[in-house]
This record gives sequence, C-alpha cells and structure tokens, in this order.
Amino acid sequence: MATSTTQSQDRAELPVIEISGTPRERGRQYGEAARDRLHAAMAYYEAAFGASSGLTWSQVTTRAARWLEPVRDFAPGLAEEMRGIAEGAGVDPLDVLALNARGEVLYDKSFSSMAASVPAAPATPPAPSGPAPATAGPGAEEEAPDGCTSFALYGEASGDGHVYAGQNWDWRAGVAGTLLLLRIVQPPKPTLIMQVEAGQIGRQGANSAGLALNANGLGGRFDDAVGLPQTVVRRTVLDQPSVTDALDVLCRTRAHIASNALLTCREGFAIDLETTPAGHGWLYPTDGLLVHGNHYQAGVPAPLAAAGYRPLSPDSLVRVPRAEQGLKALRGSTDPAESRKLIRAAMSDHLGHPEGLCTHPDPRKPELTHWTTLISSLADLTTGDYYATPGTPCDHEYQHAPWNLYDGPHGDERPRPRA
Repeated sequence: MATSTTQSQDRAELPVIEISGTPRERGRQYGEAARDRLHAAMAYYEAAFGASSGLTWSQVTTRAARWLEPVRDFAPGLAEEMRGIAEGAGVDPLDVLALNARGEVLYDKSFSSMAASVPAAPATPPAPSGPAPATAGPGAEEEAPDGCTSFALYGEASGDGHVYAGQNWDWRAGVAGTLLLLRIVQPPKPTLIMQVEAGQIGRQGANSAGLALNANGLGGRFDDAVGLPQTVVRRTVLDQPSVTDALDVLCRTRAHIASNALLTCREGFAIDLETTPAGHGWLYPTDGLLVHGNHYQAGVPAPLAAAGYRPLSPDSLVRVPRAEQGLKALRGSTDPAESRKLIRAAMSDHLGHPEGLCTHPDPRKPELTHWTTLISSLADLTTGDYYATPGTPCDHEYQHAPWNLYDGPHGDERPRPRA
C-alpha cells in the first residue's frame, strides 16, 4: 500500500512515497501517488525533446518502443512496474518508458533518425572482439551529460568513522517540480531509498544491504545499437544484496549510453566504474576518499580518444578537485552532525558560479536548458540515515528521510552502530 506526504509547491521539502507488493502493485501505487508530478515531467520533456530532436511527444514514444523488448528480457519485473506506473497515473506505458529513457533520448543525436528496424543489443552481450566505432550521429552538437558530482568517504577520510556516500545531482531546472524520495519494499530483494524524477524506476540511492549507488553522465556515443536505459541498469544495481552482485550487473549489461557508477558499501569499501558500450574503466579511493564528476577519470575509451575526446562538461574539471578539497575537512570531524555540516558546506562550493559544484541556472542560456543542483544527497551507511536537500545545498538544509535504510530485508544481517 502506497503512502505519501504532500508538500508545498515551493519545494521546501521533497514529497516522500513508499510502495510495496508485487511489481504491478508497486507501480500502480507509485503512479497514483505521483500522478501530478509525472504529468508535469511529461510536459517538460515534451518541450525538451522537441527542442533537442525536433520530435513530437508521440514520435518520441513511438521510437521509445524499441526499449520494450530489451527491458522485458533483462528485467521483466521492472517492465511490469513501469506498466503499473502508467495505470496508476492514467498514461500510456510508452509515456513511462520515454520518461525512463529521457537521457538516452536527449544525449543520442541519432535518436531522431532511428527507424523501427534498428536492432536492440542483447542485455548481456558476449565480449566484443574490439571497440565499436564512435559515431557522432546526425545533427547538432552532443548534449552535455548530467552534471553530477559523486563522492564516497570512509575510514580516515570521514573523521567520525562513519561510511558516507552522496552526490550533487545536477540536471534541468525545469524538472524540479517532478522530484521525490521513493522507498520501495520488495522482499526478498533489499528495500530501497532513491531520489527520482516522477515515473522513473531508478536513479541514485541506497538499499537495506548497506549498498549505495551514485551516478554521473559521461557522454560519448559509441554505436547505433540499442542498449538498456540507465534507469533500468541503476535500479537493477540497487536491487542487489552485495557489492559484488552489483558489480556483476554493471560489468555484464550493455547500457545505451555511457555513465559513471560509484558504489559504496557499509563495510567501508568503494569502487567507481566508468561504464561504456566500448568497455569499462575503474577507480578506487585514496585514503578513504573518492570523488567523480562528468569526465573520464580512469582513462578515455579508445573510440573517443581516436575521435579527439574533449570533456562535454568542462566544469567537471573544476568540480572534482573542489569537492575533494572541501571534503578533506571531514578528517577532523568527531561526530555525524559535524560531518553532515561539513559535507553540505563542501557541496555548496560556488567557484565558477553559476556553473560549478553547486550549480545555479545560467541566465545567458535558454530557460528550457537551465541547469541547477536539484538535490544534494547523503547516505550515512553506518547508521542507515538518508538525507537530501530539496534544491541547491547552499540554500536548503538536509531533509531527513522518514525511513531507515536498514528497516528491510538484509538490513539486520550484520550489526550496525548508531550515531
């Protein structure tokens, strides 16, 4: 049974929704509770897709149908959940699928020329004999990826001994009114807490097995094969009971676009994977601290290097070292309250304003493409407390989620200290 809290329209707090039951039931509860925000998301992306690709919403959803079969084959339960969302919100299932593939539509300039006969790539393909050729696709300059900055902190880097994971989620300011905190109870799989755009089945968050996923766009189109939408990949990662199972998902699936995944687990371990259709790169923390932005930090994939790679989000080159510098202040922290204050201060950095670690809309750019830090999230994997700012961290305090991460399957398998 879904539970939700309705908040004021000024985004002083994020709406919170809890769903449970079978995949179809969970979807219906979600769709009913988020109906208004889901319709607002459709209205925004109808305008955004039209501006980026020249397609009408009907044309977008018709082309989005190409993801139906890959999603059903890879994760039939998630396909059912999306169908339930559509039923609950009173929209077509392809509307929900398009919202879950919004990044793939916006980033892939070949999308507008795709024909129904374009084959889908298998979800778990055999190892390729060589890198696929990079293709720019017809049309305009490639869209900059989500401008997110993710971090993991533990051991000597956290000061108070807790394990922290989080990120600034930077994306289109126009979707601010579609955001929510979602808790999914789905035994025997772990219980999840995520921040999402209404209608999406996955983005970033943490689970009751003590695993957090933070994600960042990377950019670069590698070929014309149809891979899985990022929302499906990320949700499947968070559905896993261990970090090794999560890594298996990331290494065996073929996503449609490149993306970075930072995994942190409560035992005090983190690893970062730069996942692309042409291969993956990986990074480990230094002295318990790892920060990742929107440029390739483990190494530029060969197809992009051959094509003369340049970061699509140049401000990422500033955000990453600034976050590292600010988060090093935690080494002197002695308690979680102080740590949260220091993390929020670090993620509120304004060097390069309006672009930067804490991003604000740039008045020099068209309103439809304004960017901002939508949410700054923080998971305390030691205590199970989850926090998110309903807007830029410089202007908003952390909102404490009403649920503990470890109130769910797997949550009580290992003892956890409390703050």
